[in-house]
Amino acid sequence: MKVSAIDGTRKYLFALEDGNIIESVLMKYRHGNSVCISSQAGCRMGCRFCASTIDGLARNLRASEMLDQVYRIQQDIGERVSNVVIMGSGEPLDNYDNTLRFIRLITDERGLHISQRNITVSTCGLVPQMLKLAEEKLQITLALSLHAPDDETRKELMPIARKYPLKEVMDACHTYYEKTGRRMTFEYSLVRGVNDSPEEARALVRLVKGRCGHVNLIPVNPIKERDFVQTAPKEVLAFKNYLEKNGINVTIRREMGRDIHGACGQLRRSYLEEKE
Repeated sequence: MKVSAIDGTRKYLFALEDGNIIESVLMKYRHGNSVCISSQAGCRMGCRFCASTIDGLARNLRASEMLDQVYRIQQDIGERVSNVVIMGSGEPLDNYDNTLRFIRLITDERGLHISQRNITVSTCGLVPQMLKLAEEKLQITLALSLHAPDDETRKELMPIARKYPLKEVMDACHTYYEKTGRRMTFEYSLVRGVNDSPEEARALVRLVKGRCGHVNLIPVNPIKERDFVQTAPKEVLAFKNYLEKNGINVTIRREMGRDIHGACGQLRRSYLEEKE
């Protein structure tokens, strides 16, 4: 476990019974304790800005292994966890059955009884599973890893975009909102010179306007295996302001745990490298 000297964020490495390593992050906010958990050991989605996928997928996690991350962190800090984000290593909807079982268990009144509205599931855009999830009639938040407003740029960043074009993905988002009444979150990692130009901001407005969701801008976390560079803070703010002036609800994600490899897959990756 590592603790950030900057903001108190805690990053945990857990060893599974078969020797696989997973990671979780605890973030303390005024409104409560939020835990970001992993749904897989590794990942096979191949997103170029993420360290989780560099070594590929080892295996899916069982629902019990997902639960254990939350319970062990609660035990460590002696405080209740009130929010859970399934946005660590892995693609939750690529491990659909276990992810759904985890949600049912963590929100059950006989368990931690965390409100479904305090659960967020992140996906890179697996359309069939998104549509299936919409039929579950849950009250969780679904976050789409969007990261580009057009298919060509998205394909450069996210191989899954070659299988599911943006129109299909956005239609699935609309279906999710119609079935559940829950607005979408559109995650957008800003990479200098790749997806942060004024043209991309205009294209993003055209894509998400009227979609009953909000955009979460994320200054990309640089990883040593890639040459991606963060957009400058002034340009991030300009991007945000343009979206707001055009009626888009937008936030800039606060960076947490940078000094302890807080981003997805970074601590696990560095541990595996040391072990090798």
